[in-house]
Amino acid sequence: MRATELTLGRSFALAFDDGDDFVKELTCFCAEQGIRQAIIPMFLGGFRRVHLVGAAGPLQDPEAPVWDKTVLETVEAVGAGTLAWSPDTDSLAPHLHVAVGRKDLEAAGSVSHLLWAEVQFIQEMALQEVIGPSMLRPECGPHSVPTLTFEPSPGTVPPS
Repeated sequence: MRATELTLGRSFALAFDDGDDFVKELTCFCAEQGIRQAIIPMFLGGFRRVHLVGAAGPLQDPEAPVWDKTVLETVEAVGAGTLAWSPDTDSLAPHLHVAVGRKDLEAAGSVSHLLWAEVQFIQEMALQEVIGPSMLRPECGPHSVPTLTFEPSPGTVPPS
């Protein structure tokens, strides 16, 4: 485990509109505000269409990450995440997870990593900027999974 004390900056409330490309609007907002790292304690609302990480059948290797996507339509969603900087792509690297309920299947649910979504009606988000230390998301390990790391600082607790 890695842990560090965070110094928080500005707080924002975001309201996404019908038809918005959720991830694109979020990353554009962060670029406009100069945000390179943040925590997202929650977001909620509806998605017309959502791409989640998921496979259609049995996993060939349950220990390996899943990179396939599954597409769901007309869902209610609640989620959270972190934003960190990817040194590999020199860009913002959102890590967002959602729990969604399909409106057409008695709110049958799915939970997974969010890849892309189109807002239906509204999405609301709380976003808290992180001033320090630097939060990075380099590709790590045998499967090159983007992993949250912290730039060493006096408050950082080394891995156990």
